Amino acid sequence: MKDSARLAAAIEVLEAVAATDRPADRVLDRYLKDRRYIGGSDRGAIAQRVWGVLRRRARLDWWIKKAGKGLQRDARGRVLADVALTDNIDVAGIAMLFDGSRHAPPALGRDESDALRRLVGHGLDDPGMPPAVRAECPNWLWPRMEAVFGGEVEAAVRALGAEASFDLRVNPLAGADRAAVIAELAAASVPAEPTSLSPVGLRLDRRRPVDQMPAFRDGRIEVQDEGSQLAALLVGAAPGNLVVDYCAGAGGKSLALAADMANKGRLILYDVSKARLDRAAVRLRRAGVNNAERRQLADGDKSVKRLAGKADRVLVDAPCTGTGTWRRNPDAKWRYDTEALAEITASQRQILERAAAMVKPGGRLVYVTCSVLTDENEAIVDGFLAETTAFRAVPVADVWAETVTARGGPACPADGPYLRLSPHRHGTDGFFVAVLERGYAVGTD
Repeated sequence: MKDSARLAAAIEVLEAVAATDRPADRVLDRYLKDRRYIGGSDRGAIAQRVWGVLRRRARLDWWIKKAGKGLQRDARGRVLADVALTDNIDVAGIAMLFDGSRHAPPALGRDESDALRRLVGHGLDDPGMPPAVRAECPNWLWPRMEAVFGGEVEAAVRALGAEASFDLRVNPLAGADRAAVIAELAAASVPAEPTSLSPVGLRLDRRRPVDQMPAFRDGRIEVQDEGSQLAALLVGAAPGNLVVDYCAGAGGKSLALAADMANKGRLILYDVSKARLDRAAVRLRRAGVNNAERRQLADGDKSVKRLAGKADRVLVDAPCTGTGTWRRNPDAKWRYDTEALAEITASQRQILERAAAMVKPGGRLVYVTCSVLTDENEAIVDGFLAETTAFRAVPVADVWAETVTARGGPACPADGPYLRLSPHRHGTDGFFVAVLERGYAVGTD
């Protein structure tokens, strides 16, 4: 493909992302699968442009507004601005790429050319940009980020938007040993090293296709961010337990729970989406999990009520804004506003209360989000604890010692009641974990 065709393809993908609620990675995957004739290097170039524009959107939009009439804050306008500001191509060069020929984007209009002339020669960053723009953060979220990170806010938010590391989890159910997997990957010229916090994790040098790796096909490794691995470890699932993964999704943490259970006991995956549970089935089978049940949550379903007071562990991986996963889903930051956040937090509280009913005396309820916002984390858990005497928060350092340090991991990086992970401090996605234990005495719910 010519560079012009690559740009046209990137604009098409970005338009498709803007027109749907589906994550950008799935939109891009679908686009490329429907066009198998596109070669590997072209696919890489298209993906690089798409992800780059999504990661640079706030700054591109700032420049587009500054340029005045001519460029729109849409897929075409952002790609044009990106070519001028990031690639440092002059207007004549841009016109050669946008010439309206076969497979190229439509030719530049006069207003577009005039606006681009006002951008050419500038870098992407500018001292006049507000901090939220420099950090690529929606304006409505910036005060909330400041409340969480204080003086580190700009570095923290920039790290949330940077490219993510590529982590794997070794699976003992398939006989995997971390050192052996590292050696196997090294023999295949795939550099990997142990993750610094998770005792079952590997970090590769970059994102790589794993589906052709023997260790992946055999179920010995699974793609999972180190933060997600730690969240699953802190559940403390053990052989013989009854464990419920209440918002299981496609089963990433369920796989880790089953490994900790050594396939002994009962693991129940709940989710509202049949499609996600179907994807979980494929992953569970490849990993050698044979103690798991999948159940779709639906109105009138009595199976949750039948589990009241019976579960040793209940994991609530609550739906959230995903602020902690911007490294992987840079489009997600632009999909929410204050109204959406209010709806999400109301749902989180309802989910937590329903899940709590399944925990038996002495059992634990583990609340997890991939968000860094207080609204979705401490506010939810503290509000729940304020209205019940049945549960208490277990200091995360105590749980960490039982579940992570005991398996060869380091000391806990947090000293408060809850765990908060962030990429600028820990090199993981942003995560929040609270471990709540039900007492043996009857509490007030």
